[in-house]
Amino acid sequence: MTVLLHCAGRPVARYLHRPDLATGLSPRPYLHPVTTPRGTPVTEERPDDHLHHLGVSVAVPDVAGHNFWGGRTFVRGRGPTALDNHGVQHHDDWKLRDPDGFVEDLTWRAGGRELLRERRTVSAAGLTPTAWALDFTFSLTNPGPEDLSLGSPATNGRPGAGYGGFFWRAPREAGAPAVFTRDADGEEAVHGRTADWLALRGTTWTLIFAGATDDTRRDPWFVRTEEYPGVGSSLAWRERLAVPAGATVVRRVVTVVADGAPDRGEAAALVRKALS
Repeated sequence: MTVLLHCAGRPVARYLHRPDLATGLSPRPYLHPVTTPRGTPVTEERPDDHLHHLGVSVAVPDVAGHNFWGGRTFVRGRGPTALDNHGVQHHDDWKLRDPDGFVEDLTWRAGGRELLRERRTVSAAGLTPTAWALDFTFSLTNPGPEDLSLGSPATNGRPGAGYGGFFWRAPREAGAPAVFTRDADGEEAVHGRTADWLALRGTTWTLIFAGATDDTRRDPWFVRTEEYPGVGSSLAWRERLAVPAGATVVRRVVTVVADGAPDRGEAAALVRKALS
C-alpha cells in the first residue's frame, strides 16, 4: 500500500505505509523512491549490503531490548547476533492525507505488547526549481505502564555505532559521496558530531539534512560514505535515551533534496529557506 507525495504538481516520493516485509527486516513504513526535481532517485531500499535499509524511515536498534532496525542485534560480549527480537511499526490511521503531506498514527509492537505510539508528520515543499524540502517529524510516546529506554549498538558496547532514529539510505554509486558541514569535510570529521546541517553529495544530487528543533540539533549525526551511503540523526549515541511511562520524545529533520552540487554557502541558504 502506497501514498504519493507531490511537490510543484509532480510526485517526488512514494510512501509505503504497510509494506510486505520479512520479520527480520523489522517491518516499518518508509519512503522510496524519493527523487530530485529532475527525477533522480536519492534513496535505496533493501540493498544487498544491508537488506534492512529501507529508503527513509525511523529505525531504532534497541527499544527495551527489541530490534526495530532490522538485521542482527549487537550484544555486548558477543557482537552482532541473530535474535528473534524484531519489532513491527504498524500503520494505524491517517489523521490527514493531502497531496503534499500526511499525518499518521502508528504503534510500535514487539514481544506481544505495544511499546510505543507514534504520531508522524511528513510534508514536501518547493524551494527552488532545483530543490525541494522533506519535512519529517516523529513523536514517540510510551503508553506505559513501565518506563523504557532506547539504545544503539554503541550503548551496547560497539564504539562509534550510535545509530538509530531518522535514517536515510542513499543510492550507491561508482564512487563514495562527499559529505560536509558548515566547517568540516569527510566522514571521519562529521561522523558522531553535531552540526546544524550536514550535506551528502552524489554524482548529480545533494541531500542537506538539518535538525529543526533544539533536541534534534543536539543529536549527533551517524554518517557512512565508504562502506555505504547513509545518514542518520542519532537518538542514543553515547547513552540510552530514557522514555518514562507517559513521556514523549519528539524529533524533526528537514532534508533539502537538490539537483546538482550546491556549495557551502548555497547549502546554508537552502537550509535557511527550508526552515523559514
